[in-house]
Formats: sequence, structure tokens, C-alpha cells
Amino acid sequence: MAESVAAPDSLNPAPRVAVIVPAYGVAHLLGEALASVQAQSFADWECVVIDDGAPDDVAGAVAPFLSDPRIRFLKTDNGGVSLARNRAIASCTAPLLTLLDGDDLLRPDYLATMVPLMEADAGITIATCNARIFGAVADERCCFARPQPEGTLRNALDRSFGIYIGSTFRRADWNRVGGFDSAFGVCEDFEMWVRLLMRGGRAHYVDRVLGDYRVRAGSASADAGRMLLGNLKVYEKTARALPQQAPEQALLAELIATTREAIAFEHAIDRVVDGDTRGGLADLARLRQRVAGPVWRASFALWRIAPALARPMLRWRRHRHSRGYEPTGLARLLTKRTAA
Repeated sequence: MAESVAAPDSLNPAPRVAVIVPAYGVAHLLGEALASVQAQSFADWECVVIDDGAPDDVAGAVAPFLSDPRIRFLKTDNGGVSLARNRAIASCTAPLLTLLDGDDLLRPDYLATMVPLMEADAGITIATCNARIFGAVADERCCFARPQPEGTLRNALDRSFGIYIGSTFRRADWNRVGGFDSAFGVCEDFEMWVRLLMRGGRAHYVDRVLGDYRVRAGSASADAGRMLLGNLKVYEKTARALPQQAPEQALLAELIATTREAIAFEHAIDRVVDGDTRGGLADLARLRQRVAGPVWRASFALWRIAPALARPMLRWRRHRHSRGYEPTGLARLLTKRTAA
């Protein structure tokens, strides 16, 4: 059972938005995240920091901020990020919810932009924005290279519409879909966005950098293989949940097949990088239809002559294509033809 500080007094008006901050393993970065919440130009918020059995001193990191009555601390047993978010949301009262991981940041105008937007338009299910990606990446960049149209279930599924993790949605919708699915430890946010959009409404993109997303070495967001497996799990769950006649079923079948192929391709690269050059190159040759372009053609030709070069070249490619480098992110990995 969770042990928590009591939620705000029910006699007081509820804040307009709750910022939900899971903080597992990021105590050394939590102060930056909470300082970014306190720096908001919009003041009518509550913030719940949740420590779900973290190995580091989250309580010590949050302690200097508890003099702000809008910030509360919740300590529970470990159950994963989905359950942690659900417990934090259940402890608060605000009608709107904003996600902020304990190692990320909000820009000062984030809440001042998102809260009035959501309050003014009941048709918006999710309000998202652009963000800077920084940390363990080859180069800093923005999540999205260009403005996005309104988001639908279809374009959220195929990732042609991207939804940043630090997005805002409605507590009532979170209740209706049953909260975050605790079976998901990776892509749990994507899975939630899909279920929210399955109920109708749309995702609205604000074309401004309103957050900062930190990639840490060894984190789930830095591991393309785990992300692909997480995506596959979302697609398969969604296909089971939608009626067989739903128009998205054909897209889901294609995405499932393409993602399985992409996972097999990454596993073949792993075999080469791990030292099984002959077996890995044989697998890559069978999956060669996944890739096109002069660099890949030249690479395959070179590896036929000098297979020993495959391992250092693919090790470099693995580093180059880590999360935060590719300008189109996972959407590009999910195309059938990927140029190097």
C-alpha cells in the first residue's frame, strides 16, 4: 500500500493543474525539475513527487522544496513508472494533469500556455509541444523539426504525429481509460496517448519549445531496441482492443509487421557487434529490404570483400542512431525503407 502525505484539503479549491513527477533513480537531478516547476509564470498548480522505492535519496532531494505548500511528496513501494504515476495522480485533485519526469524540465511558460488552451477547448484530449533534447546525445536538437497538424489516433499510431512525454491531459479521461497500464515499463506514455485518442478527441500541438527532455546514458529512452519492443506491444494491444472493422486495423497490421522486421534487423546488428560477424551478416542480408540508399549498398558490397569491417562500422552506426540523434526518431525506424 502507498504511504503518502495527505492530499490538499477538500475545503480548498482544487488547483487548475497537477504536475506529476516520478523520481526513480534521478535524485541528483530532481532539484532542477522542481525549480522549473516553481519558475512557472502560471501559479495555480500542485505538484506531486513520487518515490516508488528508488535506490537513491529522493526524500533528501525534495526536502528543500516542501516549504512550498504546492509541492507534496509521496513514497511508495516499487511498482514501476506506470503504477507510480497512477498513485501520484490518485493523490491529487486538479482536473488537468501534466507529466514531468524527474530529470526533465518545464520552460517558464509551459503551464501558462497549456492550461488555458485545455480549459478553452473541450475537444482537445492531449496538449503537447516541442522540447529540446539534451544530455547523452550526439547533438542537441528539438523533438520535432517542423510544425505538426492536429493529432488523431491514426497519425499518433504511425508516429507521423509526435506526442512529447511532458504533455497535458484531463484527469477525467485518465479515470475513464483506467490510468496508466502497469504492464508497460517502456512506451507507457505512448500506450496512454493511444488509449486516450481511441475515445475520440484530438491531440493539439503547440509549436514552441516548452520543455527540455534529458537523455541519460543507459536509460530506456536511449535504447532503440527496447523502444521498438515497447511499440510492438502497444500496437498488438491496440489491435486487440479495436473492433476488427476499425479503419486503423490495416495500419496496425502493417505497423506490427514492420516493427517485427525492424527488431529482427536490430538483433542482426547486435550479433555483428557482439562478435558473430558471419551469422549477423547473414541475417542482415536476409533483411536487406529494410534499407536502401548508397551508403547501405556500398556497405554491403564492402562487407562481402572485408567482413571484419562490419563490426566497427555497425558499432559506430549503433551509436550514431541512438535516441536523440535521428531527426525523425522512431517514426523513421518504422518505415519499410530506411536510408543510412
